Amino acid sequence: MFSDVDGEHMEAALALAELARLIAPPNPWVGCVLVRDGQVVGEGHTLEPGSAHAEVNALAAAGAAARGATAYTTLEPCSHHGRTPPCVDALVGAGVSRVVTAIFDPDPRVSGNGVARLRDAGVAVEHGLMAQEVRRQLRPYLHQRSTGRAFALLKAAASLDGRTAAADGTSRWITGPDARRDAHRLRAESGAVLVGAGTALADRPSLTVRHGQARPPRPPLRVLLDSSGRVPASGALFDRSLAPTLVFTSARSSATARHAWEAAGAEVFVAPERDAGVDLAVVLRALAERGVLQVLVEGGAFVHGSFLRSGYADGLALYVGNAVLGASGAPLFAGFEVAGMDRAPRWRVSGAERMHDDGRVDSEPAAAAPPRE
Repeated sequence: MFSDVDGEHMEAALALAELARLIAPPNPWVGCVLVRDGQVVGEGHTLEPGSAHAEVNALAAAGAAARGATAYTTLEPCSHHGRTPPCVDALVGAGVSRVVTAIFDPDPRVSGNGVARLRDAGVAVEHGLMAQEVRRQLRPYLHQRSTGRAFALLKAAASLDGRTAAADGTSRWITGPDARRDAHRLRAESGAVLVGAGTALADRPSLTVRHGQARPPRPPLRVLLDSSGRVPASGALFDRSLAPTLVFTSARSSATARHAWEAAGAEVFVAPERDAGVDLAVVLRALAERGVLQVLVEGGAFVHGSFLRSGYADGLALYVGNAVLGASGAPLFAGFEVAGMDRAPRWRVSGAERMHDDGRVDSEPAAAAPPRE
């Protein structure tokens, strides 16, 4: 049984982990607090890839005071040699007597081995404190490590009546500055930002982090889905000085289009087709292999519909503006039909926030229905 004091220290570890959200990927963002005789003697969080992990940074801050201390860490300490030595070795070597951790690390190189090695070395380990909160905080990482696919977070801005553009195609601006700044924060927290060919042609986006948001050490990968080679290799999306670009296409695109994308500096991935577009399972696995934990899917409507239809939509961040655009406006999802209420996918609201005159509603699938492989 955990005490209230244990909970307070784990809450502090969660807050430290949040500081690492932008800099840690593709590693998990982890926080660690060291406590001895009721006093915090060291704190740390994960740094950039190749740098020290949370536990090692907390031990460095504590120095000799780490001996006999309790370490509160949001994720099971790593037990393998990667770009840095195992954190379990550092904890044992520093003489830590107790480790309290929230969840196991699903990475197959760890997956319970960290806890086992600590116990084998005589360290008392208690597991499960604030597990639900940590699972939510690390959801993209846990999903990517467990499934081998990047976590697909759909982001959209819609009017009060669920339209993403007016009848004439205009959509700027459905939401105000506060919501747009928050949307760019989501970009900064994502390893990749994805759009379809229709959005790329209509909006000519740059897909970069702007609006005063703190930028991650590496800009998000810009991802274009263009199965037929419609998007020209020009404009901000293909400006290599802004960020890298990866185009997923199919055999239907011409060699000329593919060569033009490559000449512009983009990586081109020819994927199999599914449902008249590139196979999303292949896309998400390829992104995960490139170290992407979360991909922010910015649309448009047909891309959003294809993610929902295929079962690969893992979350939805919907910004709701204060306009009403009418029946002729563009829908939030396209190419997606439901025959009746008994067949409608169900989602649960996981969060809501007011942003001046707008709002943001976060949702997640209510049932873990398997995607269509």
